Amino acid sequence: MTYDPTTHQPRTFHDAVPRFLAGQDTPRDYLERCIATIEAREPEVQAWMALNLEGAREAADAATARYRAGRPIGPVDGMPTGVKDILQTHDMPTSLGIAGNENARTRQDSASVWALREAGAVILGKTVTTELGGAHPSKSRNPFDVRRTAGGSSSGSGAAVGAGMVPAALGTQVVGSIIRPAAFSANVAIKPSFGALHRGERQGLSQSCLGVHAGAVEDMWHVAAEIAARAGGDPGHPGLGGTLAPPPPRRPARLIVVESEGWEATGAPTREAFADLLRQLADEGVELLRRGDNPLIESFERSILDSVTMSMGLVAFENRWGQANLLRLFPGQLSDTTMAQMDHANGMTVSDYRDLLARRAEARLRHAAIAPLADGIVTLSCTGPAPLLEDIVHRPTGRTGNTGFNAWTSLLGCPAVTLPLLGVEGMPVGVQLVGQPQQDEAVVAMARWLGATAKPVVR
Repeated sequence: MTYDPTTHQPRTFHDAVPRFLAGQDTPRDYLERCIATIEAREPEVQAWMALNLEGAREAADAATARYRAGRPIGPVDGMPTGVKDILQTHDMPTSLGIAGNENARTRQDSASVWALREAGAVILGKTVTTELGGAHPSKSRNPFDVRRTAGGSSSGSGAAVGAGMVPAALGTQVVGSIIRPAAFSANVAIKPSFGALHRGERQGLSQSCLGVHAGAVEDMWHVAAEIAARAGGDPGHPGLGGTLAPPPPRRPARLIVVESEGWEATGAPTREAFADLLRQLADEGVELLRRGDNPLIESFERSILDSVTMSMGLVAFENRWGQANLLRLFPGQLSDTTMAQMDHANGMTVSDYRDLLARRAEARLRHAAIAPLADGIVTLSCTGPAPLLEDIVHRPTGRTGNTGFNAWTSLLGCPAVTLPLLGVEGMPVGVQLVGQPQQDEAVVAMARWLGATAKPVVR
């Protein structure tokens, strides 16, 4: 299934709502079309850990009745949604991606899942995640070429949306786990500001955040906004700002083109496609600044040059006690990848961790320093098309793809939105817009403008 961004039609929900209200379609019929796609594509894509078809049909019927009465709850009422299998659902297992743990049930809903149910969304199933949301590959395959990875750790969410199985799914990111799999599978997606969406039980990591994969920016924003309106942000955080309605498109006057450590690993076709897109931005009157144009940009680039290693160190240390408990609960069941991460953590000291925190703080200051220079940042979302599984399965690191364009946004705690604007060698490659912390709404406004204005590039 070759990807062409000029012709690809993702599954969307916001444009179906007027038909529901007019009686020309129903949430139940919409759900059945999603289920039919799952039945057709799931055997090869393997995006789902569990499905709750009975519960989904009941929820869709309830939404149908509300639309017929002219009283839908809101913009996600009746929306079939996937939930990453690292987030709790009271009616389905939460395996955390651990082999042999597929039937584990907490009988609780994570804050985001509870909020979406309250908003009328149809929680269709649990999407596959990598083990513990880490670097060990999952069973999911890229929907545009099943010989390739779907990324990680939100592999199932990215693949389910990319395959048209659902219009939206929840993901989480600590290093690159939302934006990269979304970019590999032609999703739009948001990794919001740190703390913007309530993580529920997942409060133990200082870079972890909840985000949304979708087929359209409008659906992405509706899901995020409905979670924020009901569950708020993480404890102690103000939560996602803005209105329930997606912000209107806004052309940025000036953007900074950031290379980061991902640039060196980016192949020529992807670089050329990105250059074509940047020329379009310039033709639309957007001024583009690069590291050679201002010493503050150069200093920022240098501060994030080792963001992958920094992020992995922070995650390893913060996960240390939790993974020790899991090792006791699942002796001999955890992957070699997870065991290597535990070894890394056990070799760290508190001083090592404090040094990483200091370096992260410096990068955040460098990021704040460039805020007056531009409306935001434009960069790639991944180093190129999703890698072939046979090329990465034996790598000790990077086993779900390179995170060089993602780790630094997690390090900074800032919002990032990816758009599927590039087609390289028949596969999707995303373009990323990044803003300052708490500027999620402004980044989404720019993303809506870019998505509506730019002509997708094929290489």
